Amino acid sequence: MESAVAQDDSCALVIEPRTGYVHVGWRELWAARELFYFLAWRDLKTRYAQTAIGASWALMQPLLSTLIFTLVFSYLAKVPSDGLPYPLFAFAAILPWSLFARSLERSTLSVVTEGGLIKKVYFPRLIIPISATFINLVDFAVGFLILIGMMIWYHVVPQWTVVFLPLFVAVALLTALSVSLWLSALNVKYRDVASIVPLMTQLWMFASPVLYPASLVPESIRWLYGLNPMAGVIEGFRWALLSKAPPDWSMVGVSLGVVASLLIGGVMFFRRVERTFADVI
Repeated sequence: MESAVAQDDSCALVIEPRTGYVHVGWRELWAARELFYFLAWRDLKTRYAQTAIGASWALMQPLLSTLIFTLVFSYLAKVPSDGLPYPLFAFAAILPWSLFARSLERSTLSVVTEGGLIKKVYFPRLIIPISATFINLVDFAVGFLILIGMMIWYHVVPQWTVVFLPLFVAVALLTALSVSLWLSALNVKYRDVASIVPLMTQLWMFASPVLYPASLVPESIRWLYGLNPMAGVIEGFRWALLSKAPPDWSMVGVSLGVVASLLIGGVMFFRRVERTFADVI
């Protein structure tokens, strides 16, 4: 596959072969930023087209999940919640988890969904999973308003740690993007990958401290628990917003390292195999 690089002083395109194992093409990505906005805006409009309650659908799943988890895990199973009201404890984890899960599922399908566009015109294919990931920030923002309301109800006031909140939101998005780069590329050739993702995310949730605190994990193996990137994200999110006990930073550090490794490897793998997308889709 060849890359097209726009010259700064004209509308001409210079077709150059790639050198090395992988060529990310940061200039191409920046030049195609309008396509990113177009894909994101189109997805946002079609998502809630002809729906009765519109963006309220973004609230239904986390609210219902919080209600069910509170009844089962708090009232029946008596799962601890680090001194926080369990509904607030659960919702503060379900919100970033929903951001991750929705981004992962949509991004995995994104390349196949945009098959018609891929066959017609050249553009940096990385734009597709990136736009499918970051558009879910809209649903997250709607849910975050509910979380603020719950904090007011339970008289929980954020402390200075709230400045770290955007960091953990960004890591949740990058986790979804890093995994979806692998899965979306594989889904072009093996369509059953899309069928595996919902089951994978469901099992992944129970392996993350969504319904229980990470403090239940023995301290000696807590760093190993950090191999699950969302473990560090969820614990960090609760700490930053709700001022709970600080997370195990060794676990968070391992989580950040895993995300960085998955992201770099995912970009390299995606760019390496994207040359076959138009032929396979």
